[in-house]
Amino acid sequence: MKIYESAENYLETIYILSKQKGEVRSIDVATETGFTKPSVSRAIKNLRQNGYILMDEKGYLTLTPLGLNVAIRIYERHELFSKLLMFIGVSEQTALADACRIEHVISAETFDHIKSFIEQHQDFFKNLIHSKK
Repeated sequence: MKIYESAENYLETIYILSKQKGEVRSIDVATETGFTKPSVSRAIKNLRQNGYILMDEKGYLTLTPLGLNVAIRIYERHELFSKLLMFIGVSEQTALADACRIEHVISAETFDHIKSFIEQHQDFFKNLIHSKK
C-alpha cells in the first residue's frame, strides 16, 4: 500500500515525540507540527483506519508494528541525510529542510546503497570530520 508523504511525516513525528515524552496525544502532534487540531485529527483518523496507529480511551497514540516500521525508516533517512548534508557544509536549517524532502522520495535501493557506502567508509568520514576542526 502506498503511503503518502504527509502520513510519513505524522508517523515520524509520533515516533520522535514518543521517544521524547513517552506518551503522545493528537494535541502534541499539532503543537510539534504547527498544523491545526482539525487537520491533525483527520490525519490521525486516517492513520488509525489504515492500521498505522492505535488510540486508547484517553487519546494516547501508539504506533502499530506497521506504523513503527514506516516511522523508523523515515527517521533513519532523515538522520542520515541531515548529518550528511551538514557534514559537507550545508547549513543546519537547509540540511534539515532538504533531508525532510529527500527522505520521502529516495528509493529504498538508493538509500540502502548510500547507507552501506557510508558504513564501509566510516574511517574516512571520521578522519575527514576530525581534520575539519
